Amino acid sequence: MNHPAAKIGAALSALVITLGASAAGIGTAQAGIAQTGVVQAGVDRQAGWQAAWMAAPQRASAGFEPNWSEEGFSGQSVRQVVRLTAEGSSVRIRLSNDYGPSAVRLTGATVAYADQGASVRPDSVRHLTFGRARSADIPAHGGLTSDPVQLDVRPFQSVAVTLYFAGTTGPATFHSQAYASSYRAQGDHRADTAASAFTQATHSWYYLSGVDVTGGKKRDDTVVAFGDSITDGFGSTGDANGRYPDELAERLAATGRARPVLNAGIGGNLVLNDSAWYGDHSAARFRRDVLDQPGVGTVVMLEGVNDIGFSESDTPTYKPAPVVSADELIAKYRQLIQQAHAKGVKVVGATLLPFKNSDHWGEHAAAVSDAVNQWIRTSGEYDAVVDLDRGMAAPGKADVLNPAYDSGDHLHPNDAGYTAMARLIADRL
Repeated sequence: MNHPAAKIGAALSALVITLGASAAGIGTAQAGIAQTGVVQAGVDRQAGWQAAWMAAPQRASAGFEPNWSEEGFSGQSVRQVVRLTAEGSSVRIRLSNDYGPSAVRLTGATVAYADQGASVRPDSVRHLTFGRARSADIPAHGGLTSDPVQLDVRPFQSVAVTLYFAGTTGPATFHSQAYASSYRAQGDHRADTAASAFTQATHSWYYLSGVDVTGGKKRDDTVVAFGDSITDGFGSTGDANGRYPDELAERLAATGRARPVLNAGIGGNLVLNDSAWYGDHSAARFRRDVLDQPGVGTVVMLEGVNDIGFSESDTPTYKPAPVVSADELIAKYRQLIQQAHAKGVKVVGATLLPFKNSDHWGEHAAAVSDAVNQWIRTSGEYDAVVDLDRGMAAPGKADVLNPAYDSGDHLHPNDAGYTAMARLIADRL
């Protein structure tokens, strides 16, 4: 959407007034946006911003393996490596303190080309500013967006974002299951190119929720993959970018249909209910994690197996788990489809994968998954449908995940399975 310059200036000034800024003008308005994390769609489009990577924020929790979210950071640097799927000549980062009860002081941050492990390429380190200052507060229950910094990036290039907290953060908003290593060092090592100071590592992302680019091809066809652990990448090889959204981006590029692909999966996420470990339910996070992403044009929806299967499972991480019906899930799917269509975003519905013999399987789960999948196939409410239920099934065993694609728990695919998913989805896109 194109606006005359006068309208842009007026909109920006109004935004600054709303945020409590004391000065007007475009420069001040940009600083206000950076300090609060507010992203105005018209401004983003006019500036050509494009989301190149994202992670869905979660509240601090113990999770499935050790992480630093509950303890947070104090006098430490945390370096996080992410792979982009869009090109540009400038970048900015987005930080989330969505689940923080108080503001978090960020002493400084850098972005650089990633090298091996926690090392970065010499001469590529760029110090980030926020409203033209190197230090800034990430507001309580809010976000912070950096100013643009010049750095040429291309699709499938990895960058390292390093955050330094001189003070104590308290529990950190994070993304639990990153299937990628993040590194921690004592003291200020945001500008280090060597990895030697970063002696600790976990497989989560902290505060970092997005990396955007500008200066590349302007497009509004970004694909957001929305779902649970199967979208998040459970069962894929760590630090290998083998999740299905990664594979989807590669597949589209290899077939001449390159588009940015973002991963909005959260392991254990539910369509109908919130969870301390598994994030806000689908409707509560859909706008933040899908519709507000710069450049989004399509969402692939693959979620519901946890709503169906947790009541069958002995896993104590989500108890008591309500027994849900197909009608309840379908009503929520319809709500998400309507929200997406209202924003001009197309929706690809993905049927639930086969999961017989997993801990999510049972008589009720089998009946509900069959009913849900049949509705996804035949309702006509999606813009397109990809039938992962049939495409990922074992030969002659419709309810069983193909052993060639099984990570071992009969629920989550392995690397080969995620590649197969990406191929099936790319064909429907």
